[in-house]
Amino acid sequence: MTIYSTMPLELVYDGINHQPGPYVSIKIGDVQLQIESVTPGVGRIVRLLDGPLDAYLRPELYPGTLIAFGHPSS
Repeated sequence: MTIYSTMPLELVYDGINHQPGPYVSIKIGDVQLQIESVTPGVGRIVRLLDGPLDAYLRPELYPGTLIAFGHPSS
């Protein structure tokens, strides 16, 4: 593999060994989301997994948005 870049290799390969996650799948209304837990009860939206097409246009469901979620008590 050959990489042509004007950036230093330290920046190009920064985070190459970092594994993302763990991800949690939750359902809010009729939308299935994949989120990454930031703190207990707060997560960052990674992507929309399932839902109506207009859900992809809702600003509160954009990837990167922080949302509050809770685990249902059993």
